[in-house]
Amino acid sequence: MNTQASTHRPSRITRAVALLEYLAPAWFAMVMGWCGLSQAWLRATDVFGDTALGLGLVAAIVAQFIFVLLCLACIVRLQAHPNAVVADMRHPVRHAFMATLPISILLLASLGINLFWGTNRNLDTALTFLWCVGSILEIAATVWVIERWLNNAENGGLQWATFTPVFFIPVVGNVLAPLGGVSIGLETWATAQFGIGMFLWTVLQTLMFVRLAQAGPLPARLAPSWFITLVPPSIGGLSLLQLDAPLTLVWMLWGVGAFFLMLAITQISTIREQAFSMANWGMSFPLAAFTSLTLRMTHAPGGAWLQMPATLLLAITSLLILGLTLSTWRGLRHGHLLAPEK
Repeated sequence: MNTQASTHRPSRITRAVALLEYLAPAWFAMVMGWCGLSQAWLRATDVFGDTALGLGLVAAIVAQFIFVLLCLACIVRLQAHPNAVVADMRHPVRHAFMATLPISILLLASLGINLFWGTNRNLDTALTFLWCVGSILEIAATVWVIERWLNNAENGGLQWATFTPVFFIPVVGNVLAPLGGVSIGLETWATAQFGIGMFLWTVLQTLMFVRLAQAGPLPARLAPSWFITLVPPSIGGLSLLQLDAPLTLVWMLWGVGAFFLMLAITQISTIREQAFSMANWGMSFPLAAFTSLTLRMTHAPGGAWLQMPATLLLAITSLLILGLTLSTWRGLRHGHLLAPEK
């Protein structure tokens, strides 16, 4: 019996390692989604008190657990399937997801800073180091992606047919910088990085509308990516609040975020018609980011009317991320997710 168990166990490991060939970098969107949910609940402590704080901590722990698990899996994948990693980096769409790793590091560092900054000197040093690693890697990822786009089409340059809101992802990490950078004393660097993100957002948003005119609607399976358009204005608004910018600017960005939310909602029926895939996680962090901004704006002058919409958004975001997590677990069990693209 022990012999059978010992022979059976390596075969399971072998199959698991083989499946890691299809573990695309988009899986780190799960970390982003749970980090966003944690931030949203932490911003709801004024309304829900310790319950919100507890749920925010739970979401942060889940995000950290998923991050560690994915990092270990990616190390194994790099060793076992180096060609698959290279293929992701050369893919006309998937290459943009390479930035989800540094974004996840920045988000986790920002969560730790918001929760524990000032409680322990060694922890402060570790969080500062983690934030700096995420910041530098995000800048490097942005430069790498943009440099790639400068090439001709055969060498990875921009093509209208493959241009989607997924290309906003490298921008997102840059606008995130002030959320943690201001608190650790790196406000000037964080502000400069934020400026890079806001500049690139306006460029890519313009190109997105031009792409629609040139190449038509996005493929149905990419419909969830429309939610990504919420991220730059939502995180931009939160970052401006962190930088003590005029509230007029923040309200303007909240309005832009609300517009893109309404635009993304028009794609819900298309999203529901598609089989579940990791592309659905593209809805999680954007909705959580806009929820966080909305919750924050309830405390701004003239923002009390947002209390009910903010609470509703928080509930919807929580249910969405729980549903996505359950669907991901089912997809892994049934073998639908770690499989070749159709």
